[in-house]
Amino acid sequence: MRMTPLFSRLALIALWLSFSVPAFAADLVVGSKRFTESYVLGELARQVLVDAGVPAVHRQGLGNTAVMEQALANGSIHVYPEYTGTIVRELLKRDGSPSLEQLNQWLAPKGLKAAVPLGFNNSYALAMREDDAARLGIATISDLARAKGPLRFGLSHEFLVRADGWGALQKAYNLPFTPGSGLDHGLAYQALARGQVDVVDAYTTDAQIARLKLRVLRDDREFFPRYDAVLLMRSTVDERPLAAALANRIDDVAMRAMNGEVEIDGKSFEAVAREFLARGKSGTAARPAGSTSAAGGTFMDRLFAPDLPRLLREHLVLVFASLAIAVAIGVPLGVLAHRQPRLSGSLMGVVGVAQTVPSLALLAFLIALVGTIGFVPALLALSVYALLPIVRNTHAGLASLSVGMRQAGLALGLRDGQVLRGIELPLAAPTIFAGIKTAAVMNVGLATVATFIGAGGLGERIVAGLAVNDTAMMLAGAVPAAVLALLTQWVFDGVERWLRRRRDL
Repeated sequence: MRMTPLFSRLALIALWLSFSVPAFAADLVVGSKRFTESYVLGELARQVLVDAGVPAVHRQGLGNTAVMEQALANGSIHVYPEYTGTIVRELLKRDGSPSLEQLNQWLAPKGLKAAVPLGFNNSYALAMREDDAARLGIATISDLARAKGPLRFGLSHEFLVRADGWGALQKAYNLPFTPGSGLDHGLAYQALARGQVDVVDAYTTDAQIARLKLRVLRDDREFFPRYDAVLLMRSTVDERPLAAALANRIDDVAMRAMNGEVEIDGKSFEAVAREFLARGKSGTAARPAGSTSAAGGTFMDRLFAPDLPRLLREHLVLVFASLAIAVAIGVPLGVLAHRQPRLSGSLMGVVGVAQTVPSLALLAFLIALVGTIGFVPALLALSVYALLPIVRNTHAGLASLSVGMRQAGLALGLRDGQVLRGIELPLAAPTIFAGIKTAAVMNVGLATVATFIGAGGLGERIVAGLAVNDTAMMLAGAVPAAVLALLTQWVFDGVERWLRRRRDL
């Protein structure tokens, strides 16, 4: 049994899957960050564009402000919901609360514009459980600074590192606390409700504030600037359809209601956006959060939602395309390590170290290297992670063969390459294939992380579920990923048994 045709078939399958991925190059791409409000606003923008006849897609939960800025700069996305205070401090590194006209003058050199003010201010704040705040006599952030006794903070990752986040706030109020490790914004509310933390950073339009009966601490020194919601976009984008449908249309109450419909009523982002736009056309006022029954459906409804085929296809493309790349690189490296023993230790060390790099760190490095987010850096990252088992098993499989086999082939007049392809690789095929199987199963799980940079896949559901504390949504992504890993293991086990039978013939 020759290994080369097997690898060729694997590469062809991956190439076919790659061509099956929808091409978004001609579409206007709307991005969003990883919290409920950004998902909803991103979906509103997408639906408005589609209704206006503009082909548009929504790449959900892409990451923090730095990732979004880079995605806008390189054209990976064209528009996303942002806040004026964040633009001023994080993107422009300035202070103050400028007018929209002044803000756009500052953005112009970057090729960006804040063209559509949405109509509400969503400021940062600190929040505590009402009973704890009342017991400790804390109503303002200054009161918090004077609080006696230890307090546990559950701050979001972005708030910990923002220019207008914890570091600057701590200095402004002389807060004598150490915040600890960062928490996902949605999980922080859950930890607060369970008494695992005492203080969290909040957005003033968060639906969880009313639901959990939290006290929002007054910013008595006016540290936080205004965070008026806008649509930040590349300067080449025609904002007229978005402005006509959304400009100054969403007040604080409406935004809080939409957040509540997702987080409390269990509705999908798409459904909430669609209903808001329909209410606007009919002139019906927005309903308050919790005024309707949940419309999100059961776990099975979410599991078999219409987006499942797309997510599975994207996931499979990432797994098998990266696997094909890893095979094309890893097998020759394993052969080289076997043929050149002096290089073996260095090669194994390099691929071993590459696999120890944390996945998000590697993704961030590759985004900077290739200058884009999405499929390409995710594909490269998964290929790197798949190398170690393939290189190691290729080397081990060849090393397990008797030296006499190679010498016999050379004595018969075969060239070294012919001995490798005709004798050694076929005999080592089961061991090599075991490494390929391990890499494939690993990549099924790792591919869920690719969602954090907009590469799609089943991780979309997991990230969205984290954003809204929706366990059913998280499981609707985790369960198919686990089943896919088991199926991959089962298929590769079958092929491995077939290879062993062919070798024994």
